[in-house]
Amino acid sequence: AKSDPLVVCEMGESGEHIIAGCGELHVEICLKDLKDDYAQCDFTVSDPVVSYRETITDKSSTTCLAKSPNKHNRLWMEGCPLGDEYANDIDAGKLGAKHDAKERAKELAEKYDWDKNHALKIWCFGPETEGANVVVDTTVAVQFLNEIKEHVVSAFQWATKEGPICEEPMRATRYDIKDVTMHTDAIHRGAGQIMPATRRCVFACEMTASPSLQEPIFLVDITAPVDAQGGIYNCMNQRRGIIFHEEQRAGTNLMQMRAHLPVAESFGFTGALRQATSGQAFPQCSFSHWETMQGGDPFSEGSKLNVLCLAIRKRKGKKEEIPPLGEYLDKL
Repeated sequence: AKSDPLVVCEMGESGEHIIAGCGELHVEICLKDLKDDYAQCDFTVSDPVVSYRETITDKSSTTCLAKSPNKHNRLWMEGCPLGDEYANDIDAGKLGAKHDAKERAKELAEKYDWDKNHALKIWCFGPETEGANVVVDTTVAVQFLNEIKEHVVSAFQWATKEGPICEEPMRATRYDIKDVTMHTDAIHRGAGQIMPATRRCVFACEMTASPSLQEPIFLVDITAPVDAQGGIYNCMNQRRGIIFHEEQRAGTNLMQMRAHLPVAESFGFTGALRQATSGQAFPQCSFSHWETMQGGDPFSEGSKLNVLCLAIRKRKGKKEEIPPLGEYLDKL
């Protein structure tokens, strides 16, 4: 981390060190430096890991209720998708937590058809107060609601950082607080009561709103001679890549191609592309956007998403099963 300002080093919960770089070659060089120059010892390197985002693709099938541990406070919430367009705006720093609330509400009402009153009552963004998830207060005439606001907000930051399905951060989700009943005595509605209830309620909302995963997508720029086109298409098709733009440079026989390629499929891509085009194609990858995965339901055994979620849980040292909804949802 000291030798290269572009690298992010962190320690995972399982005790392994994670080195994040901006591409395969970059990480490879960092590991070589670490092995030969800095640590001067051998270490084992696991397969490269892609970080996913948990998201929801539908409105909650039911209003979720969570009770506090002392059973005196109740929260009713519903989840719904935030919409990719608005999520991308938040990621880009537009219409996010730093914006003036009134201006933001006006934009949301005009551009994204939000209810003006709801847009003014966005409590917070998460994770880390600036992610693409929001809590909206849609309650009517609830007493003492402001007293529990900060507890709900901190529980939401915690919940959106590690979702229920495979403990990945959430993205593009919106949670509406429908109703709250609280104990009249302030001592019985402290952080210890409200936070666990809010977290479980957010999880239950995600689980009932047909959850899915979003995967990161690279934008790949490829420059190659015209006769190498066939090899590029073959290589892309094998890796779920989609070529969406190609043009010939005027006066040359070079093609400029742009494609979207899932990061999960990009390991070994450079080598494979060079092999397929006998060294004539040069790819340049940069992060483009997040895309919701098609792969069935994470809860149905054997589906593509289910297998992926279980693999992520196994890697993180968690129980190798997706927790059932009953773990988070309370009965009336």
